[in-house]
Amino acid sequence: MPNAAFKAAAYSLNHTPELALWYGNTPFVERETHPDSEFLKELPKFEQNYDEATRYAPNLTYIGAMEIEDFEKRQQPWYKNLEPESIRYGKYGEIMPEDETLAFMDMCDVFDLIWLEKGFAAAVKEKVAKHPLMRDDILARLEAGHEMSEIEHETANEGALPLYFEGKVVGCARRGHEVDPNLTAYELMVNICNKASAVLSLLHLIKNAGLTPNDIDFVVECSEEAAGDMNQRGGGNFAKAIAEIAGCMNASGCDVRGFCAGPVNATLAAASMVAAGTRKNVAVVAGGAIPKLYMNARDHVKKELPALENCIGSFAALVVPDDGQHPVIRLDAVGKHTVGAGASPQAVTSVLTYEPLQKVGLTFADVDKFSPELHNPEITLPAGAGNVPEANFKMIAALAVMKKAIEKADMVKFTKEHGMTGFVHTQGHIPSGVPFIGHAIDAINAGKMTRAMIIGKGSLFLGRLTNLADGASFLIEKPQPKKEEAAVSKEEIRELILESLGELAATLKK
Repeated sequence: MPNAAFKAAAYSLNHTPELALWYGNTPFVERETHPDSEFLKELPKFEQNYDEATRYAPNLTYIGAMEIEDFEKRQQPWYKNLEPESIRYGKYGEIMPEDETLAFMDMCDVFDLIWLEKGFAAAVKEKVAKHPLMRDDILARLEAGHEMSEIEHETANEGALPLYFEGKVVGCARRGHEVDPNLTAYELMVNICNKASAVLSLLHLIKNAGLTPNDIDFVVECSEEAAGDMNQRGGGNFAKAIAEIAGCMNASGCDVRGFCAGPVNATLAAASMVAAGTRKNVAVVAGGAIPKLYMNARDHVKKELPALENCIGSFAALVVPDDGQHPVIRLDAVGKHTVGAGASPQAVTSVLTYEPLQKVGLTFADVDKFSPELHNPEITLPAGAGNVPEANFKMIAALAVMKKAIEKADMVKFTKEHGMTGFVHTQGHIPSGVPFIGHAIDAINAGKMTRAMIIGKGSLFLGRLTNLADGASFLIEKPQPKKEEAAVSKEEIRELILESLGELAATLKK
C-alpha cells in the first residue's frame, strides 16, 4: 500500500497575556457578568511575564529548544525552577512576544480590521523587521498606524475592541458588520489571531523543510475556529488565507474540522492525497485560540499559582511522498472511532490503539512512544482535570494487559517507557497528539526510535449536535529504503533481443 512521509514540523507560541486577560473566554465572560469580581482584580498579579515564559521548560520543549528526555529530568514545579537563560527560538519555532504578535495580526489583516496606534506601529515595525523569517512583502503589510483619537472613537462608538500592550491601549480590533454576530470585533479578532499564529508556524515549517513558499502545493488547516458570515458561518477558508500571507502562490487549500481530533484527521487527509499522487508537498497547519487563554485561570488564582494559559499555540507539518528517506505515515494502520464504538474510555482506547496495531501484525510493545493528549499537568491539575497524558498512558497500559501484550506487573514500566510527560498548552486541538511529531521525526532520523503512534480525540458534544466522541490515530515509522532496479547494459539488451528473435524463429518453423 502506498504511504506518505513527514519531512519537517514547526511549533510556535505567541505569548499574549493581555489578550488572555481581556479576551480569554473565562475573564471575558466574568467581565461581562461580574466586572467588579475579586478574580478579575487578582488575575494580573499571577501573570507569567515574557522572560519567565521563555525560561519555562514545557514551552521550550514545545518549540524544540529542549529534548523531551531532558525536560522529564527537570525539577518540578517547572514554574518555580525556570531555565537560567531566556530562549526565544528552538529548532521547530519560537515564542513570540505580544507586541510582535499584534504586528503579525495587522500584517495578516486584509480588510482594515486591526488598527495600531502610530507610535506603537513604528516601534514594533523596527522589531519585526529584524525577525529572521521576515520578508519585505510581509513587512510592507504593516500599516503606519492611526491616531489614538481615531482608535478611541472606534472603541467608544463603532463596536471595536481595544488592544493592549503592557497595560496600555495600543490599537483596536474593528467589527466587519453592524448586525452580523459572526462578524463582530471579537469573532474577527479571534480569527485573525488564529490566522497570524498559523502563518508564523507555516513560515518556520518552510524554513525547517529547506523549501521555498512556492514549493507548497496544498494547505490543510485544522484549528477550532470558524470563518464565515450569517449566511454560512463556518464556510472557511483559513487555509488559503494563511497560504496567501506566507507567499505560497502555487498552493490551494481547505479546512478540516473535528475539535481536538481535527489535526490527526487533517494529517490523514494530507497523507492520503500525497500517497494517491494528487498533491506533492502538503502542509497541515493550525493556529491557536484566544478564547482558550486563561481558561482555567480562576482555579490558578484561587490557589495562588501562576496563570500559565498565556500563549497562543500553533503548529505546521509537511507531508511528502514516501521516498525511503523520511519517517513514514502508515496508511494501512489507521485508527478511527466509529459511530458504533461507544464512548467508554476502554472502547475509545481500543479502536485507536489496539485495533490498528492488530491490522498490521503489531502489538503495544512495538510502539516506542504513544502520543495522545499532551496537556501540561501544571495547568490541568490545579483545575481538577487531572494529569491528562498520564491518565491516557495508564489506560493504554491497562488495555495492553487485557490483550495479554504485557503483564500486569509491568504496567508502571510500560507507562514510563512508552509514554511521556505533558508539555503543551491547553489550546484544544493543539495538544492532541501532534506536538510529538517533530520530536518523533528527529528521533527516527537519528535511529533512536522505530515507531510512534499519534492519537487525536475530540469532544463532539461541544457543538450540541451529538454526544458521540471522536478520534483518529496513525503510526509514524522508520522509512524502508527503496530498492533500486539494476541498470541494464546495451549488451544485455542486445542479447535479450537476439534471444527473443531466436525463440520467435523457432516458433514459426513449427
